[in-house]
Amino acid sequence: MNFELSEEQAMVRAASRDLLSDRAPIERVRAWTDRVDSADAAPEVWALAAESGWPGLALPEEYGGAGQGLVELALVAEEAARALARVPFPPTVIVGRALTSAGSPGLRAKALPVLAAGSRWATWAFAEPHAPWTLDGVRSTARTDGDEIVLDGTKTAVQDAAGAHWLLVTARHDGVPVSFLVDRDAPGVTVRRQHVLDPTRAFYEIRFDGVRVPSDRRLAGGSAEIQRLLDDAAVLRCADALGVMERMLELTVAHAKTRVQFGRPIGAFQAVQHACADMAMLVHGARAATYYAAMAADADSTDFARSACAAAAYTSDTASEVSAQALQLHGGIGFTWEHDLHLYLRRAKADSVLYGDAGVHRDRLCTLLRQSPVSV
Repeated sequence: MNFELSEEQAMVRAASRDLLSDRAPIERVRAWTDRVDSADAAPEVWALAAESGWPGLALPEEYGGAGQGLVELALVAEEAARALARVPFPPTVIVGRALTSAGSPGLRAKALPVLAAGSRWATWAFAEPHAPWTLDGVRSTARTDGDEIVLDGTKTAVQDAAGAHWLLVTARHDGVPVSFLVDRDAPGVTVRRQHVLDPTRAFYEIRFDGVRVPSDRRLAGGSAEIQRLLDDAAVLRCADALGVMERMLELTVAHAKTRVQFGRPIGAFQAVQHACADMAMLVHGARAATYYAAMAADADSTDFARSACAAAAYTSDTASEVSAQALQLHGGIGFTWEHDLHLYLRRAKADSVLYGDAGVHRDRLCTLLRQSPVSV
């Protein structure tokens, strides 16, 4: 597999970095995170992202998208995380992928042009309290009542839900996991802000009490399609963690060059050099694993599920290791509110569990390998 980015992909990365460097510097990020009532998105940044085509990057051209793949989405997700940009990009594009693959023609025509334009966004309500981030953890219920579906249950860690127009809700219908597109302001939907470690993103708990949804809002497919969406989301989470780790490495190297101890920059000491080299190796490994998985998805490779699990498990552990090294080399200042590093530390910790921690993905990888061993 060729790991070199195409000219077009390199342009996506460069344009995304330029936009965020200009419009979302760390000072503006801090201004948003310091606000108790901060919104899901920085309006100016999201508007510019929409103008640049981020929301529709992987949507079909017939609906106003660019028809790109998971690699391009990962490139943008990496840059957004590197800048700690407050934009509802990952949840919106995940819902867009779900509708593209499993939505009815009418549902696609209704929602995809709106998502592609970025005038509204959507998010996925999947995880549930005290349950693993797997299909087995889905306990919310959906029952048929005439021409409608009635939803009941509670979802947690739903990203950017307060400002979302649609919620993609996964529940058990006749015992089978199925997803439904629900209006955020539908009667019976209650959204509560959660206080989490990561202040750079907004997460919510959502209760569904007898929420009625038209039957045509049901997406086709079942467990296999939802699991594929979980894998896509895990790869984008890996890209997010990669952007965070890359920035932590840059901050640490810069600190090692300027922090003087015993009359010399600490970067002159071999132990510090080795620690920075270890961080760099971990970041390179995470990059290889993440983009291999994204490329396998775009190639529709049979290896995608295994590669997504491997990337998710590896980056979960790597994010913790790189964070620990960065904090160690910065000393106590690294976790003070005044230093930028603590924002990346918090985001890396959240990324290590979002869409399943390392244990969840290792367990599934073992199952996949037992079902279909890899030939050497």
